[in-house]
Amino acid sequence: MATKFLTEEGRLRLEAELHELKTVKRPEIIRRIHEAKEFGELSEGNEPDEVKNDQAFTEGRIMMLERLLRDAIIVSEHSSDTVSIGATVSVRDDGESQREFTIVGTEEIDLATGKISNESPLGVALVGRKVGEHVTVETPAGTRAYEITGIT
Repeated sequence: MATKFLTEEGRLRLEAELHELKTVKRPEIIRRIHEAKEFGELSEGNEPDEVKNDQAFTEGRIMMLERLLRDAIIVSEHSSDTVSIGATVSVRDDGESQREFTIVGTEEIDLATGKISNESPLGVALVGRKVGEHVTVETPAGTRAYEITGIT
């Protein structure tokens, strides 16, 4: 398994999700199964597909989160000198547009808020670079060039 990285914020978010799945979602599924059996709507081992699918998804997600949280490297600090996981990077593109990206592990990607993976083409191009450096990235829309203007 490849090394997975999480920021401290990502770790907290995934721990909260795991807690929710174990303390709310799992008991809700058990209650639904119990009620269905109690009312004779299903016989032992014959749960409706929806409940079985919910249960399988929930248990799979719990296992995946437990494994990820156990094995991931938590990045709680980063240098403001070079781009690394957890850093927010300001860049200027070819068209002089200014953008900000936060470099995160693959489990934390959220393009709507500018969180990009350290394994994405842009993430790979930015990690290890410094303010003033230029990077070029191949995208489906063509080649894009960026200048790093700030790191926080």
